[in-house]
Amino acid sequence: MDRLRALEVFVEVVKREGFARAADALDTSPANVTRYISDLEAHLQTRLLNRSSRKMSLTSSGEALYERAKSILDDVAEAEAIVSSATLQPHGVLRINAPLSFGVLHLAPLWAKFAQKYPEVRLDVALIDRVVDIVEEGYDMAIRISRTGSTSHVARKLASSRNILCASPDYIQKRGMPLHPADLLQHACVGYSYSATADEWQMLDQDGQPHAVKVQCVMHSNNGDTARAAALGGMGVIWQPSFLIGADLRAGRLQRVLPDYHMPDIDVLAVYPSRRHLSAKVRVMIDFLVEEFAGTPPWDRAD
Repeated sequence: MDRLRALEVFVEVVKREGFARAADALDTSPANVTRYISDLEAHLQTRLLNRSSRKMSLTSSGEALYERAKSILDDVAEAEAIVSSATLQPHGVLRINAPLSFGVLHLAPLWAKFAQKYPEVRLDVALIDRVVDIVEEGYDMAIRISRTGSTSHVARKLASSRNILCASPDYIQKRGMPLHPADLLQHACVGYSYSATADEWQMLDQDGQPHAVKVQCVMHSNNGDTARAAALGGMGVIWQPSFLIGADLRAGRLQRVLPDYHMPDIDVLAVYPSRRHLSAKVRVMIDFLVEEFAGTPPWDRAD
């Protein structure tokens, strides 16, 4: 029995919720699919699937194998992609989606260097703050800023960024420095429209205890640069990632608020649809970005 093929068939049966649909996806016959599953169960000496004429479900052994088999198949596909990518010259159009502020500040300066290194790759970069559907909208990959990673695509971490509460020195001089998260209720705040927690700002104290405050926002924006400009103009307190406001903090244009509390860090991710058949142009771009952002991220480095 080809055990790797058997695992592939098993995973496809579970994903497609049926033998016939799995056979179509694998371009084989239902009889072959049945044979692979039977052989796999015989080899493991356990039933993996409960089957009837109307319904199919996983046994507890099947559930355990399914999760592990998916991981094994992904690892094999990634290894194959590494080898095949190494033998192919990257070329063609590479469509990338990235958030606006991050794309302008930290990606745009890198494109010329990438183009010199890979002249056969033509970049098509779209800067959009909303989360796009990579497959539906025809992108090869995306750069995402996220606390939770990606549940629907493969993601590779490029760097981390701190979320920081801050305000201008003029604002703090006029309104005072908050000493506790609850003090933010007495302050003007500028909210970020795409925040998963809306106007409830969540942070942790030095003991790791959570604090949540429903702030009063005098302004909302779906763009970090706009929130930053509002804070620089003295409108109120903002929270934004260090990749956007790090230079302002170092120059004293913005001042950290509640320094004894911190918000959860966020990751900068390269996201792409699948490890399977990963094109050379996507792989070299991801490797290039990993190298560029290695070590201390540029936004946290001293000037």
